[in-house]
Amino acid sequence: MKTAITLNVNGKEYPLEVKANEILLNVLRDRLGLMGTKYGCGIGECGDCTVLLDGKAILSCQSLAFTADGKKITTIEGLEHNGSLHPLQQAFIDEGAVQCGYCTPGMILSAKALLDTKPDPSDQEIKQAIRGNFCRCTGYTNIIRAIKTASEKIKDQGRKQT
Repeated sequence: MKTAITLNVNGKEYPLEVKANEILLNVLRDRLGLMGTKYGCGIGECGDCTVLLDGKAILSCQSLAFTADGKKITTIEGLEHNGSLHPLQQAFIDEGAVQCGYCTPGMILSAKALLDTKPDPSDQEIKQAIRGNFCRCTGYTNIIRAIKTASEKIKDQGRKQT
C-alpha cells in the first residue's frame, strides 16, 4: 500500500506516492535524483545521510519518507543560492576541510543547523553539533575551523545587510 505525500525539498514541491517502509534517503537519491545526500552505514551511525527537516539535522536513513510530508527538507544541493556557494560550503573548501568529500554534505548540514540557532558557537558546541558525523580522511581540526570561519562570514554578511 502506498501513501500520497508532498515533499518540499530545497523549496520545490514533489507530490509522490511512497510505501510505508520507504526511507527518506532512498526517496531523495533514487526518486528525486539528489545524490548529494550520501548512503553511508544505513544504521544511523555515520551522519553521511544528514539533511535538514524543518531546520533540524536528521538522519535520512533512519526517517520514513511519509513522516516528512508537508515539512521543509534541505539537502546539500539546496544551500547554493543564485550560483554562489553557501558560506559553509566555501569555508570547507577554503579551510581544507574536504578530502574525499563523502562526509562533507552531512557535516555541512549539521553545521548549518547549529549556526542557524547559535551563530557564534564555541569549539565545544561545534563538536557537539557534528558528533554524529564521522570523517575518515580529514580529521576534525580543519572542519571545526571551517565552521568557525563560516560563522564569521555569516555574521559579517548580516552586519552588511543592516
